[in-house]
Amino acid sequence: MPSTSLIARSYLFVPGNRPERFDKACAAGADAVIIDLEDAVPPADKDQARAAVASWLSPDRDVLIRLNSADTEWFAADLGLCGKAGVAGIVLPKAERTEDLERVTAQGAKAVLPLIETAQGFAHAGALSKVAGVQRLMFGSIDFQLDMGIDGEGEELLYFRSQLVLLSRLAGIQPPVDGVTVAIDDAAQLHVDTLRARRLGFGGKLCIHPRQLPVVGDAFYPGADEIAWAERVLEAASRANGAAIALDGKMIDLPVIRKAQDIAAEAARR
Repeated sequence: MPSTSLIARSYLFVPGNRPERFDKACAAGADAVIIDLEDAVPPADKDQARAAVASWLSPDRDVLIRLNSADTEWFAADLGLCGKAGVAGIVLPKAERTEDLERVTAQGAKAVLPLIETAQGFAHAGALSKVAGVQRLMFGSIDFQLDMGIDGEGEELLYFRSQLVLLSRLAGIQPPVDGVTVAIDDAAQLHVDTLRARRLGFGGKLCIHPRQLPVVGDAFYPGADEIAWAERVLEAASRANGAAIALDGKMIDLPVIRKAQDIAAEAARR
């Protein structure tokens, strides 16, 4: 399973046509910043936004760039950004075909993060996850609901979320990233959404405003109760010297110890 020590938890979008916000986004505390050339940029501003991003990029700071999808007139020109210094990876929206990901990597992208936003994308997610250079899958849950005619963000998407976690594990890539919570000022809902993603096996979440970052960050780290439990398990295991042990009336075996080790390692990251 991929190491979790360097996995980004929070991804912050910033519009590609707002270069005055780029530095602020990088300083907001996100694990990764995505400069968005797709949904956030009106068609008339696409070329200007691409030029602004190209002139701002620097090897001194790493960002991700969300290109326009492969079926648009802007995709070919967007590909010119893939190999530039300071571009840590490319987010490809409405990813559906392996050959589109291969075009991105052929242009020098260090990593590719396909956004699964359509029925076709979901149907091919297993193949997409195995393309060389793919770091992790992202779930564009809002667009996916629209494409599928689904009304609901919760149990209505449970199957699809779980499948993305499974396919990522089978491909040996990082756990997938869950979609945005559109309620910017509803911290309680954001917390619920992020905890659900974590429970299902997701490793990160997309954010649309800096105010969302602390909530997402906290939800992806172990709570005080989890940390205390892990410490007790590891202490008990260290005293047992490999023998079978029980804690709170429950058997402590190797999978439980490994879970406790993972929690302790996550807690140490903070």
